[in-house]
Amino acid sequence: MTHSSGQPVVRMWTGVLRTEDEGRYVQYVERTGMDAYRATPGNLGAWLLTRDLGDGRTEITTLSRWENFAVIVAFAGEDIERAVFYPEDDEFLLERDERVRHYRQT
Repeated sequence: MTHSSGQPVVRMWTGVLRTEDEGRYVQYVERTGMDAYRATPGNLGAWLLTRDLGDGRTEITTLSRWENFAVIVAFAGEDIERAVFYPEDDEFLLERDERVRHYRQT
C-alpha cells in the first residue's frame, strides 16, 4: 500500500488472549496503546473491540482513525506497519498480529 495518501486512514491490529484475562488486558491497553493513540496529534479517534471466540479465548482488535499516513509516523515510527507493543503484552497475548493493517477511508 502506498503511504502518500492525504485521505483519512484507519489502522487496525488484532490479538488473542485468554478470556479470563480480558478485563485486566482491556484496562492495560486503555492505559498504554489507546491513550498513546488519542494523545498523538492527527489521531481522529480510537476504539478497542473484543469478541469471545467461545473456546476460552477472546479476540481483541484496536481500531484508530488518523488524518493521513504521515501523522501515524509520530505514533508508530517510520515502519508504520510494524505493530507497537508494550511491556506486559507478552503476559497476556496468546496470538498477535506483528503487522498492522491500514485502510484508506474513501
